[in-house]
Amino acid sequence: MTDLSQVPAGKAVTKKTMFSRETAVQIPIHADPTIIWSLLTNAADFPRWNSTVVSLEGEIRPGGSLKLKSTLDEKRTFNLKVKEMEPERRLVWGDNQGSREYTLSRGQGDAVIFTMREKIGGLFFPLFARFIPPFDDSFEQFAADLKREAEAIQNEKG
Repeated sequence: MTDLSQVPAGKAVTKKTMFSRETAVQIPIHADPTIIWSLLTNAADFPRWNSTVVSLEGEIRPGGSLKLKSTLDEKRTFNLKVKEMEPERRLVWGDNQGSREYTLSRGQGDAVIFTMREKIGGLFFPLFARFIPPFDDSFEQFAADLKREAEAIQNEKG
């Protein structure tokens, strides 16, 4: 796992090995965890607030199936499964090549620490690794979009 303790908030970091690649980002969000969780679990609403997502179809629930189109490759649809879900704490979705994990934890004051990690890899990873674009910019944008939207909703509530 990539250690984010020395990385500036909102800055993505990628760790590569021969058979895998992991990208992670972490950012404090000054909003109630229920607001952040509702944004992360409403598939149809993702493209409205998240500039890295073209479309996300399906239900974000345990065992749910999702079809994701990302700005990284708009021609490709990723068929994903919700692998794990702990309300307001942890969500994992992915396919056979990898998993993306979202976690919410308590920060200082009213901050919630949002962390997103994606690890892709496997035995055949070296064969297709060069065709996978870097995720760093996309992860940083995702985290910034989530922070902006969650804090705007929090501010509207007062």
